[in-house]
Formats: sequence, structure tokens, C-alpha cells
Amino acid sequence: MALPVRATRNRAPARLDLFREFDELTDRLNQLWENTFGSLASDPWWSPLADIEETDDAYTVEIDLPGVKRDDVTVEFHNGELRVSGEIKERERTGILRRQTRRTGHFQYAVHLPGEIDVDKVTAQLTDGVLTVRLPKVAAAKGRRIEITSG
Repeated sequence: MALPVRATRNRAPARLDLFREFDELTDRLNQLWENTFGSLASDPWWSPLADIEETDDAYTVEIDLPGVKRDDVTVEFHNGELRVSGEIKERERTGILRRQTRRTGHFQYAVHLPGEIDVDKVTAQLTDGVLTVRLPKVAAAKGRRIEITSG
């Protein structure tokens, strides 16, 4: 079966990543909704921006959490799902807030990762407002050649 491709200028066609396209469309629609109607007051939870990178031996998830302290974040991994939650506290202001585009309040980010993760080796580090969670994959059993002996 042929995969859909997108024609690009002066280059060979690039493979169309439907998941990425759908995520971008969803983000644009959510942004349009919030700009038009405002955020939903009944849903105080929101999800921070994140990137997921997969290599042969691990997944690396980078989540933007500017201004968040380490003690205000919880990282958990259960049944193949990484869950990061916490709170960005609104700072006290002395003046009148004319416009607010930065998010505050409780946040939650969750993603299901395929395959087996070595839970004992998962690490999380918060540096310069970016939480980096490294989730090593379970090492696959290596095949080996079995010698046949005569009996």
C-alpha cells in the first residue's frame, strides 16, 4: 500500500505524517477557540507543550515548565503511561494585570508509550524551565547461534 506524500518545492516528495498533521490541526483549532471564546473556566487543568523523541534504547520526553519549581511537579509512570502533573503558581502583582497569556494553575501531561520501559532506570531532570524525562526501553533478548553437538 502506498503511503500519502506531500509535494515539496524543489525536493523529492516528503512522507506525510498524519499524526503530526492532526496534532497541528488540533492545536490550531484549540488556539482559535481560546482566542474567540476564552479558556474554559470549568476545566482548570491544562497540558504544557512537550516533545517526545524515540531512539533505539529510550524515549526522551521534554516538557516546557517555565518558572516551575522541582517540588511543584510530580512524575509518575504506570502501565505504559507517563504522567506529569503539578502547578504553576500565579505570582502576586502590585499593578493592574492588563493582559495575561501565560498559563497558571494546575497542569497535567500524559502520554502512553509503546513497548516495555525499564521502570527502575527512568530519570527526570528540571533545568532552565524544561523537564526532561528519560525512559529507557527494556533491552530486547539478543538472539544467538546455537551450536549443534553430535551425540
